[in-house]
Amino acid sequence: MALLETWRNLAYGNGSSDKEKTRLWDEYFAIEKGIYEKILSNPTEVVSGTVKELAERYDTEILIMTGFLDGISESLKGYENPIDTMEEDTQVKIEIDPEKLYYNMVAAKADWLYSLPQWDSILSEERRKELYKQQKASGTVRKEKKVFPNDPCPCGSGKKYKKCCGKNV
Repeated sequence: MALLETWRNLAYGNGSSDKEKTRLWDEYFAIEKGIYEKILSNPTEVVSGTVKELAERYDTEILIMTGFLDGISESLKGYENPIDTMEEDTQVKIEIDPEKLYYNMVAAKADWLYSLPQWDSILSEERRKELYKQQKASGTVRKEKKVFPNDPCPCGSGKKYKKCCGKNV
């Protein structure tokens, strides 16, 4: 069984109680924060090695590192780790795209990550605010203004909608 499948079974609870899942996630988030603090301390560094080597480097278990690699996968620069088929000896690489990473942290509502002090030296406060607003706006559904029959036609003809483009509806 690939590491990712084992991680997901553990994390999303096949047979685990709510209490066990909560404990696992609390531990995971603390470890994840520590890994991000190290990575963001040197954001241009490309970290590579086997899954096992990275787990040792960041002083964590292989399954926790698997969950981390799964979570960061959409925030990497032009390289995809073989997440679905990873085993302990699979070579992986972490080269973050800081803007994508910040955006994805906001999307995940991970304020303990996007508020880390390391961001101050990576992205300006203005840029972080822009990315935050962009992400929040991406989930907002905006309805177009409804055109009623007696309104001027939006095509600009000057006719009423019902006598112009509204005829065809």
